[in-house]
Amino acid sequence: MSSWLGLKDHGGAAVRIAVDAMGGDHGPSEVVPGALDYAAAHPADVILLVGREDAIRAIAPTLPPNVEIVPAADVIEMDEHPALALREKKDASILVACDLVRHGRADAVITAGHTGAGMAAAVLRIGRLPRVDRPALAVQMVRRGSPFVLLDIGANPDSSAENLAQYARMGTIFAERVLGIAEPRVALLSIGEEKGKGDLLIQRATELLDESGLRFVGNVEGKDLTADLADVVVTDAVTGNVVIKFFEGLSTFIFDLWRAELSAGIRGRLAYLLLRPGIGRIREVFDYEKAGGSPLLGVKGVVIITHGRARRRMIAFGVDVAARAARERVPERIAEALRAADAAADQVAEMPAAPALAETGAMEGGA
Repeated sequence: MSSWLGLKDHGGAAVRIAVDAMGGDHGPSEVVPGALDYAAAHPADVILLVGREDAIRAIAPTLPPNVEIVPAADVIEMDEHPALALREKKDASILVACDLVRHGRADAVITAGHTGAGMAAAVLRIGRLPRVDRPALAVQMVRRGSPFVLLDIGANPDSSAENLAQYARMGTIFAERVLGIAEPRVALLSIGEEKGKGDLLIQRATELLDESGLRFVGNVEGKDLTADLADVVVTDAVTGNVVIKFFEGLSTFIFDLWRAELSAGIRGRLAYLLLRPGIGRIREVFDYEKAGGSPLLGVKGVVIITHGRARRRMIAFGVDVAARAARERVPERIAEALRAADAAADQVAEMPAAPALAETGAMEGGA
């Protein structure tokens, strides 16, 4: 079964997805219809709409059998300070949604609400995985063909080289299990493609990734992000956030230029008629709404944080990403990978040192 969005029922184990119905710039008016679109395409999965029941019922007076409402009285607004709001609003929809995952009543949570509040609620209520120092926020970046994963894009402004190496391992699991990329190529975002280029953070992360057992291909520059050079690109949160916002702004700027040119006079309109099929294909490549949202990797449950401006279509795709990550047990697989990496490192550390060479005279055949 598929919906008007092109969402397909992929089968597999049924999952329960907690949807923060109050989050985002548009709240229930877009979140609820998007969640219902997903529910219609995946009748075996259960959608838990978390929020004010009267607001949800105003959008959807009747609900299908696989959709339930979980009441939550409070809402964390987009302009509130996340830590303060989480302390004061104990019954906020994002907290209630994360509690559903914490207590095993849901397999994943998705929110279009305040990014900082969503990340903080996930860490406080669901908790970090063992061995994870800092969770990372990832995003699927569009390019011709399959997308690539960029992380971190906003969770940790101050990351260590060890953090970057851990992000690479977590991003690899997501790329493998959710995007279906076999043996993802990992790269560091830097100022030059040659090894050794970059600051001390990048140089140390390069050493760690060389020893990680991942398919590490070295550095990539900003100009190469849309080329097919890597499937997982790792950077610090400040750089990652600047990259995605510049990418969004540049894409909008280019399409606005095209729109102005093709709507100017009869020649522009004739050109549009000739170019329309190609423009449609280009728009398909740049359709960032299909990415659905950003996974917060490194917590004990599946958490998807989508764009605050997300509308119905993007919400539906975001729920789809959450469901696929839950079905593939991404948090558990990340925990297993980190545990195996630590075990391998401990084994290397316990290996006896190579025997020292004898005196120079012995090397020459004796004194």
